[in-house]
Amino acid sequence: MYLTREEEKMYQGEYGPAVEKSMEILVALGDIYEAEKLVEITSAQISGVSYKTIGDAGLEFLEDLAQTAQVQVPSTLNPAGVDLDHWQELGFSEEFTKRQLRIVAAYQKMGIATTCTCTPYLASNLPTLGSHIAWSESSAVCFANSVIGARTNREGGPGALSAAICGRTPLYGYHFESGRKANLVVEVKVRLKGADYGALGYLVGQEVGGGVPYFQMVNKPDPNNLKSLGAALASSGAVALYHVQDSTPEYHLALRGLEVGDVELITVEEADIRVVREKLSSTSKKPDLICLGCPHSSIDEVGHVAELLKGKTLENDLWVCTSILVKAAADRMGYTKVIEDAGGKIVADTCMVVAPIEELDYKVIGVDSAKAANYVPSMCGLEVVYDDVENLLDLK
Repeated sequence: MYLTREEEKMYQGEYGPAVEKSMEILVALGDIYEAEKLVEITSAQISGVSYKTIGDAGLEFLEDLAQTAQVQVPSTLNPAGVDLDHWQELGFSEEFTKRQLRIVAAYQKMGIATTCTCTPYLASNLPTLGSHIAWSESSAVCFANSVIGARTNREGGPGALSAAICGRTPLYGYHFESGRKANLVVEVKVRLKGADYGALGYLVGQEVGGGVPYFQMVNKPDPNNLKSLGAALASSGAVALYHVQDSTPEYHLALRGLEVGDVELITVEEADIRVVREKLSSTSKKPDLICLGCPHSSIDEVGHVAELLKGKTLENDLWVCTSILVKAAADRMGYTKVIEDAGGKIVADTCMVVAPIEELDYKVIGVDSAKAANYVPSMCGLEVVYDDVENLLDLK
């Protein structure tokens, strides 16, 4: 793998042990994926933040690395395992939270913004069309590649952190236009709304695996719909990029130069969506907690929930998960007060997937996210109801 003179210095330890170790990781990844060289990046997004997923070994690694490491590009964190400010009132244990706070402090010492969100593009980490980045959260990767048109592979947590420290990542895969071509055309013959987008993503992700689907839709999706679609594609398959005709920025390039045999065609009918929606619910029991925001809610989505709850009272508990920056906007807009008056909470920094929610008293979680419906039973051991937010909220 070719290294520039500056990169050779980094690799040989002239910039300290943290840079040296990070370059070793990047070169090893480059060799695995047959990258010819590295490319400079404009931002990083780093997973491996929740104590639930990385444990004591991850905590010790990060605290040791933080003694000498500093990131070279704007970098943000994936969700943590608790709301960093309001963990106690949500019922999280002090023992878990202390370790979680140490993890976040280690990242902060390295110069990484502690916004703790899976939607960094809604919280200051917004790349530009065609820019090279190193992101690791699967739904954020999918959004960045597909909706923004930036270029990133599905990085692992250590790879993204190494890229942030060195300001570079191996040049292969989705960084090339040739790696961004579609190999599956999905003709959607039903008008979609709400949780249908997640169901569609779950269905197609299983079909395409790590491929690149190209959607032809009846109705035009908005950014929140695309966020839900991509998160489901990335969780049921290994999708890092999709195209939507007349909606995403590179759709006009996705099929260019391809032969008829290069692309498979499938159709999706209303019955297909219905079957997936039913499959994603593991129980018909009434949820005792509704968790929204997987990926983290936008201010528009928070506002929609507030509109539904205005003047009402919730019969079940409600968490609307989002970033601390969107929560600050919700506070100012009055959405937080409306949601809290109804008995719900806006929860920052974490979500139902990476939080130790199984340690609380909940048995059945209601979600409008296909990603959450896919992960919660295995990661948290709880039953799930999957539906539109309007149907999940039990109001009086």
